[in-house]
Amino acid sequence: PFYPIPFSATSPSNLSTVSRLRIRTFPSPCDSNSTSLSLSLPMGSTSTLSLYSHPKISIRAHPRQQELRGEVLSSSSSYCDLHLLFPATVPYHINRRRFFRFKSSVVRAASSRADGGGSRRPASSRRVYKQSQSQGPLSAVPGKEIASFVVPAGVFVAVTFVLWKLVEKLLLPKPPRSSSVENQSSSQGMKWSFAPGTNLLPGLGAKIDRESKQKLNEFAKELRSFRGVDMSGRNFGDEGLFFLAESLAYNQRAEEVNFAANGITAAGLKAFDGVLQSNIVLKTLNLSGNPIGDEGVKCLCDILVDNVGIQKLQLNSTDLGDEGAKVIAEMLKKNSSLRVLEINNNMIDFSGFTSLAGALLENNTIQNISLNGNYGGALGADSLAKGLEGNKSLRELHLRGNSIGDEGVRGLMSGLSSHKGKLIFLDIGNNAISSKGAFHVAEYIKKRKSLFSLNLYMNDIGDEGAEKIAEALKQNRTITTINLGGNNILAKGASDIAQALKDNSVITILELSYNPIGPDGAKALSEVLKFHGKITTLNLGWCQIGAKGAEFIADTLKYNTTISTLDLRANGLKDDGAIWLARSLKVVNEALTSLDLAFNEIRDEGAFAIAQALKANEDVRITSLNLASNFLTRLGQSALTDARDHVYEMNGMEVNIVF
Repeated sequence: PFYPIPFSATSPSNLSTVSRLRIRTFPSPCDSNSTSLSLSLPMGSTSTLSLYSHPKISIRAHPRQQELRGEVLSSSSSYCDLHLLFPATVPYHINRRRFFRFKSSVVRAASSRADGGGSRRPASSRRVYKQSQSQGPLSAVPGKEIASFVVPAGVFVAVTFVLWKLVEKLLLPKPPRSSSVENQSSSQGMKWSFAPGTNLLPGLGAKIDRESKQKLNEFAKELRSFRGVDMSGRNFGDEGLFFLAESLAYNQRAEEVNFAANGITAAGLKAFDGVLQSNIVLKTLNLSGNPIGDEGVKCLCDILVDNVGIQKLQLNSTDLGDEGAKVIAEMLKKNSSLRVLEINNNMIDFSGFTSLAGALLENNTIQNISLNGNYGGALGADSLAKGLEGNKSLRELHLRGNSIGDEGVRGLMSGLSSHKGKLIFLDIGNNAISSKGAFHVAEYIKKRKSLFSLNLYMNDIGDEGAEKIAEALKQNRTITTINLGGNNILAKGASDIAQALKDNSVITILELSYNPIGPDGAKALSEVLKFHGKITTLNLGWCQIGAKGAEFIADTLKYNTTISTLDLRANGLKDDGAIWLARSLKVVNEALTSLDLAFNEIRDEGAFAIAQALKANEDVRITSLNLASNFLTRLGQSALTDARDHVYEMNGMEVNIVF
């Protein structure tokens, strides 16, 4: 630090020659060697001087603001000499002050004159000093006092700026001179600074305007403050990711970060190099919806090989193909921390499935793999099945929308039957599975006692396949959720499933939407569910049950004590069906909390009936009522609103009604 020497200079009227001044301080404020300084003041106006313990001194002298510099002349063990040469028109008077931590100062002055190459010393320097003291010191000018503080602050800021520039130059990577240099620099990773955005490359930083930078600063604060941060859809791109990445490096709080749909490419993922390796708190990273491709996945996997924190990685819809799947497979062979991997809706084919199957043979920590919406096909399913035979850790397998067909299901069920672990969730929906494939699925669920959830949504098993599944459910006592929606199941298949529910008290969620079971299928289900089964969620949307089917369902609700969520969307109930359901709502039913009647052509008459039922039943437990996309006028809506307010006044329960 720089310390001012405690003196000020003013101009006495009796001193009109060039002065030679000597200042002695106790202790010396100069450097450790007690060096003396010499200053020249080539100007014709009064100046306020502040000296600093530094061999090179910058002094601001008003009014022209000319800068002066001093140099070392001599040294002494007890004092430092200050030699000042002033013009004859500007003599100076020295005032002694106490300033900062300096104790005192002793000033000796002598006048001198240049005369033909020589100079003469006056008779007594103390006499000049006493004469000047007799006049009394001039009042201190506020500007002079301010300058004694401003100048040190300015020097400090200047030195800090220079040091910051030097640090910035050292931290930022140099531009590559050749491909070999580029590879070497990329392997070393990004050099990180201490403020968000200072790790930006010059080309990237130039693309961020002031408004965007302000938003990115707000995002950075979120990354540094919260455990779960959702930044999906912000569209900050590669530049923004470089700006934000270092916040993850220094944030030891965020456990879940969502960067989905932000326009991040392979180049942007380089920002994670040096970040993910050091962050052991981050557990979930979502990069879905970013076109990173195979190149970006390779960059990311090279980083994740050494990561020990991330347990869930989401790369859905990221344009990765077989090459990307191969890179992920190699990473899985070495990474032991990842538990959940989502690579849905990409372009992974048979080759990529084969690579992932090989990784499953070596990785015994992965628990959930989601490959929905890819192109595995029957061959991919067979390859995956071979990998599952030697795997012990997998708990969930998602293969929806891979067109594996009946042959693929056969191979997959064979592999799962030999699986040494305990698979609890299987999703093979939308895979062109017919009744033949349903047979293999039924055989599998008969034998396995660990499966909790089975999804066969949007296949084509028909009544024959439904019958096989129903027979298997009679023997299975572990499946709690089964999704058979969109399988072209008619009344016969619905009846078989209903009979299975009579003997199965484990299933709690039954999805039969998009199956034309009609009123007869609804009747078969209703007769069983009156007094049997433990169904809590029943989805019968788009099942063509009509008003007659609604009558059967309404009769079931009078007796059933388990159904809490009922979905009857788009069944053509109209006012008659709504009235049947309203009558059942008048009966005490403490189980039903959610009723969905959207797309049913219900008019005001049906709305009035439902409103009266809500008012009549003081113990009603419905908290969600969906009547969207019906034919209600303001009268029907007003009646429902009054009923909602009445329920709230009676028992304090809020009913969310959607018109």
